[in-house]
Amino acid sequence: MDDEPRVLAAALTDYGTIAVSGADARAFLHAQLTNDISGQTAQQARRAGWCSPKGRLLASFLVVPRGEEFLLQVARDLVPVVLKRLRMFVLRSQVALTDASDDWSQYGVWGAGAAHALDALGVSAAQADLEVNSSGELIAVRIAPAHHLLLAGGAQRARIAAALPAGDASDWALEEIRAGLPRVVLATQDLFLPQMVNLELIGGVDFHKGCYPGQEIVARTQYRGQLKRRMVRLRSPQPLQPGQDLYADDGSGQPSGTVVNAAGSEALAVLAIATLEADAAVRAEPGGAVLEILPPTRSG
Repeated sequence: MDDEPRVLAAALTDYGTIAVSGADARAFLHAQLTNDISGQTAQQARRAGWCSPKGRLLASFLVVPRGEEFLLQVARDLVPVVLKRLRMFVLRSQVALTDASDDWSQYGVWGAGAAHALDALGVSAAQADLEVNSSGELIAVRIAPAHHLLLAGGAQRARIAAALPAGDASDWALEEIRAGLPRVVLATQDLFLPQMVNLELIGGVDFHKGCYPGQEIVARTQYRGQLKRRMVRLRSPQPLQPGQDLYADDGSGQPSGTVVNAAGSEALAVLAIATLEADAAVRAEPGGAVLEILPPTRSG
């Protein structure tokens, strides 16, 4: 038993699920999100953002196809807010938007034995990042090498919960931080342009698709070099919280950054590019301990 590849798993209760169904579901999402949904295949998940007219992210999604519908993985505290606002754009489209958070349990499964564990559960592990494999009410998405998202619906949920080791969701959150994967939550809603959180670098923005809310500002930022802030990974001696202001030793006394996500001693944060270029010290509060800026460890 000691020689078996290690498997880690955690129930991702901080994530919720929005189900988008109906004859116009694909066209509706394509018109709303930053990525190309019209060409998304049944074996492919895509990252995407949903923006305000000013180009600020109202939510970040992992868009997972399931037959003729789509499941949107989103921060759980945003589900009611996003549902209410998204429904305003349905108009006469044949689209149904529902909170499916209680219908689909989400698990992070990772480690050298993750693929074998998924096979034992009855769904094959994908071989490429963001590839989707499904079997009945089990859906597996490869997030990164040896890192998989598992969605379990219906009668499968109790069986999967019993079969997987019970890990800590904060460990999975740390894995996401190390992969440079931002998650918009209620505390950070409407704060960031997609490029500020590197969404285009992880394939979440298509600059060649048609219009969507905020598209003009997102495109202008990309092509006119107007971006003034970028996301980096930090290590902090004290816990950080999403939406928390950060300060640089630039003498202004004004916040120069914002925490995006945090887990353990690490965090993703959006900082002023000028601060990064000046190699200025960054602190959680003026006069506090200096935060260490870390290199990204892998691409998501």
